[in-house]
Amino acid sequence: MGKLAIPRGALVALILAVAVVPPRASAADLVIGAGTTAQVHTSVGRAICRLIRNATPGTTCEVAEVEGRHAAEPLAVLSGVRNNAIEIGIVQSDWQFHAFQGSGPVEFMDVRFDNLRSLFSLHGELFTVIARRDSGIETLDDLAGKRINIGNPGSSQRVIMDMVMNSKGWTRKSFQFTDELSDGEQLLALCHNRVQAVVSVVSHPNERISKALELCDAEIVPVSGVEIDKLVANSRFLAASEVTMGVYGEHGELIPTFGVMVTAVTSSDLDEETAYSVVKTVFDNLGSMKRLHRALGNLLPGRMITSGLSAPLHPGAARYYREKGMI
Repeated sequence: MGKLAIPRGALVALILAVAVVPPRASAADLVIGAGTTAQVHTSVGRAICRLIRNATPGTTCEVAEVEGRHAAEPLAVLSGVRNNAIEIGIVQSDWQFHAFQGSGPVEFMDVRFDNLRSLFSLHGELFTVIARRDSGIETLDDLAGKRINIGNPGSSQRVIMDMVMNSKGWTRKSFQFTDELSDGEQLLALCHNRVQAVVSVVSHPNERISKALELCDAEIVPVSGVEIDKLVANSRFLAASEVTMGVYGEHGELIPTFGVMVTAVTSSDLDEETAYSVVKTVFDNLGSMKRLHRALGNLLPGRMITSGLSAPLHPGAARYYREKGMI
């Protein structure tokens, strides 16, 4: 398994990180790039490789792990796809959107990602509000006037929380107290009642959230309402979803929320037959795919070809979907 080490830091360092991705990550027939911070991405990459090796004996497939933090990892994965260092990248839908559109964090980069092509989306990384049961927080609106953690600057939970606050017309003055703790620090603050609610953007099930629900007498709060519906509808990379509480050993209640999708993206340089074969292998073995990782348990074929895909479909992927009457 290859590892692509990249520097950490601000935007200049990230641009340098993009520039130094090796010309080829592995001698394998297919290389899937995934960031190590989002551990589920690596597990999903391995799951796809396993299916490919089983379906086409003799084909080699490996996962190249990109080491960095926050923006550094998806930028490096997308750069690897763009430069043909890797065939398939596993990245969040917001990063796919910004890279292809040349917007947001890549707006001022002297690099274009217009050769990116979509294959399919996978599971969601969902905006998740966790509140103490003694806080009186039962809905999203109940956060107003409470002590909350909005996430550390630059983190995915902070980015999405800022979008939620804008959609609700909230400022930091809307809360009794706001903290900026990292995802790893905030649940301890919740347990000690420093804050009454925290926000995360995660795949479910999540070990930290599981511990908070069990040890801190906390619960997951529904995220819904007219403003949230409008926020999702006006975004090319957000999708409505739900947290299935059954993954936490509770009743199979579905808690509404939204989030970004994890997507499989390639480049226009990947030949049509290879792209077709990868997509066919995944969709023809979707039952097995769902069992390879718990985060994949709720994959829906219709959602996989629409949610979070802002780059055009690769011709090989589109060919498979047309054959199956999916598009």
